[in-house]
Amino acid sequence: MPDYQLGGAYDPSPEVGLVGRDRGAEPAPGVYSICYVNGFQTQPGELDAWPRELLLQRDGEVVFDPDWPDEALIDTSSAAHREKIADTVIPWIEGCADAGFDAVEFDNLDSYSRSGGSLSLDDNLALAALLVDAAHAVGLAAGQKNAAEDAALLHERAGFDFAVTEECAAYEECGAYTAVYADHVIDIEYTDELPRPFAEMCADDRSPDSMVLRDRDLVTPDDDAYAFEACD
Repeated sequence: MPDYQLGGAYDPSPEVGLVGRDRGAEPAPGVYSICYVNGFQTQPGELDAWPRELLLQRDGEVVFDPDWPDEALIDTSSAAHREKIADTVIPWIEGCADAGFDAVEFDNLDSYSRSGGSLSLDDNLALAALLVDAAHAVGLAAGQKNAAEDAALLHERAGFDFAVTEECAAYEECGAYTAVYADHVIDIEYTDELPRPFAEMCADDRSPDSMVLRDRDLVTPDDDAYAFEACD
């Protein structure tokens, strides 16, 4: 049973055997722990940590994700840029390993789709391969975050070992992941976007076995908005 704790770390329920946390948090003790790394866009509050030359720009202005306006797109368009990006991200990966995480997940692999044509899937695949190799070199499994339409290529060309998905049951795209990763798929559904009762989604043969229902902001249990439910 998974739990997804990007909004804040807390002691997981006793039945939980897998926990995802941000790279700035410590891994949950006694369970399989996945370290979240935003490898293709800036994290909120970390824009100044990136050299401007590595941020995608259009007409001299930095390009931001329209759905996450505090996340700038990283410019993966050249081999030279990708090497410099890896120089920034690989120490984060190594930090995940040093902290005791078992795996790392890379988010925003599909940033090219929000770049207005400035970036390509091949650009992001090339960077992903560098990051996956770095994860494997320090003993971490590497997870693909979302990007259902690219799952096969991300597995074949970048070497991802598993997938972490958001709302694949709600959007009926879990099969795109399970066709590639079989049982190695973790899905997070959200309370504000349920097309049908969560129990029905759990019972659906197309849903992955490892699935959890969380509140959208992934808050901690002391917050009134906290929600957590797992499949039986």
